[in-house]
Parts: sequence; C-alpha cells; structure tokens
Amino acid sequence: MTANTVPRSPFPTPDTVVVTDAGLETWLVFDKGVELPSFAAYPLAGTSDGRALLAEYYAHYVGIAGRTGAACLLEAATWRANPDWAATLGHDRTALAELIAAAVAVPESFRSSWRGPGPLLVGGVVGPRGDGYRIDDAMTAEEACDYHSFQIGVMADTSIDLATAMTICYVDEAVGIVRAARAHALPVVISFTLETDGRLPSGMTLGEAIEATDSATDGYVTHYMVNCAHPTHFAAVLDAAAGWSGRLRGVRANASTLSHQELDEMEVLDAGNPVDLAQWYVALRDGLPQLHVIGGCCGTDHRHVEAIASAFAVTAGSGGLSSPL
Repeated sequence: MTANTVPRSPFPTPDTVVVTDAGLETWLVFDKGVELPSFAAYPLAGTSDGRALLAEYYAHYVGIAGRTGAACLLEAATWRANPDWAATLGHDRTALAELIAAAVAVPESFRSSWRGPGPLLVGGVVGPRGDGYRIDDAMTAEEACDYHSFQIGVMADTSIDLATAMTICYVDEAVGIVRAARAHALPVVISFTLETDGRLPSGMTLGEAIEATDSATDGYVTHYMVNCAHPTHFAAVLDAAAGWSGRLRGVRANASTLSHQELDEMEVLDAGNPVDLAQWYVALRDGLPQLHVIGGCCGTDHRHVEAIASAFAVTAGSGGLSSPL
C-alpha cells in the first residue's frame, strides 16, 4: 500500500445505522463506583474483574444494535492509553502495550456471537496527548505523528478494524494521528470536540478543521465525528450544502448541555434526558444527511443510546421526528 492510498472503509454505507457505545468512563465512575485515576479505563483490562466489567458495558450496546437491526462498533477502552498518561499510572511502554492488547481483546470477544445484519466492528480509541477539553502544550503535526505512533502501532498489531481519535481539540494533533495511522495502513476516524459556540477549543470552526485535516492528509480519514459536546452546541453550525458536511458521519454527544468548564467542576453526574437527546440526534440529520454512526459521550449510557437507536429505527426513511431546533 502506498503512502497516499486510502484503505477501504470498514463501515457499511450511510443508509445502515451503526450503533456504537457511550460514556464508558462516566458510567464506570458514577454508575459502578469505580475509581479511575487520570480518568483511565484501560488498566481494567489487566484484571479478570475489570474485564468482566468492560464486557458488561459492551454487552448493552451489542444488544441495542441487535434489537434495532443496526451494525455495531465497539471501541476499546484505550482513550488514555498513550505514553504520557500511562506514565502517570506507573506503566512503561511494555506494560502499556500489554494492556492495550488486553483492552482490545474484550470487545473482540463479542464477534463470535454476533448475529446482526451488519458488521460488528472493533475500534481502537486514540485520545489526545493532553487534556480532552483544552490545549495545554500544542504539538506540530510531525510531533503528534511521532508521539501517537506508539499506541497506533500497538493497536495495528491487534484485530481492530480502525483507529478512532476522540476528543481532539486542534488540527495539528489530528493530522499527526492520521499520518501515524496511514503509516500502519490502518483506517482512522477523527472526532473533534467542540465548545458551546460550535468551534474547536483552538477557535477553528468545525468545517475549517475538517477541510484542513483532509488537505494535509490527502483525504485519508475514513470519516469525521463530533464527540463530547451536546447537539445544542453545534447544531447551528451544520450546513448540509457545505462540502465538508458529507465527511461528518458520526456523533457521540454529551448528555448534558453544560460547557466543558462547567462539567469539569461538577461532582454529580448530569445525565440529561435520553428521549430529548434522541430527538436532537434525529434533528441533526437536517444538517448531516449522512449521519449514521450514533453513540454517546460523557454522562450517557445504554439508556441514551437505546433511545437514539430506537428513534433512528422508527424514523428511517420517514423524514424524522419533529425537530427541537
């Protein structure tokens, strides 16, 4: 495969809904009472009890996909599994590689029993080097490629179908992740996080970020997503007529309408309203005609994703529910 070759997308066409998972870390902390130093879930894969807890989590989404006739994407619990965050937990690169492989093996175990109409995909999540809500020390694209190559290289040696970079705050880090994935011939999805004004924490608009990333990577990205923001934060910036909108095919929204700063300061979970969130997802299709990868982020769990997937199943081809916009 040449450097500029784009691998075949592992996803079904946009007329097939793909159910993915939700706010793993907030589910673990608030629903299961698990302590997560550095908000890192990947160490759970190192114990039998931890793997059982992760399997319990994934089973919800496999069931939702099966009940609603959707394809399924399970993301490995590797959002914090990069060298800097691992170091805060006392894991060197050898231990980190072992835990990444163990984390991938948990969702992978669901493939053999999957009987849904579409594929069951397994993704390897790549998180930001720094904080998921703000930019502390920005890297160049070259630095980001070098930094993220370790985690992506380890995941490329597993059975994952793609890498999914989530909660990305600025374009240079996105470009570096894409270049690292391309070096391993691994499909990659980039998911940007947005502030309440619909812009990235860097200040760039969503459309500008997608176009700049595509331009710097020869359009290698399989598709783009938005995560860790409520639809009220970005619905107004969507434009179905814009060329970049067709590249945006997934949403993993927060349950809460609060800003990142407000969420950071909260000591209780704001789980929002699953039915209201589902209506927002259906309404988003006015600006995102190819939206078909649906899941959740902070504060969401299987109840939210069930409501969203059910709403998509009910409104398939019908023009959708009444828009809350």
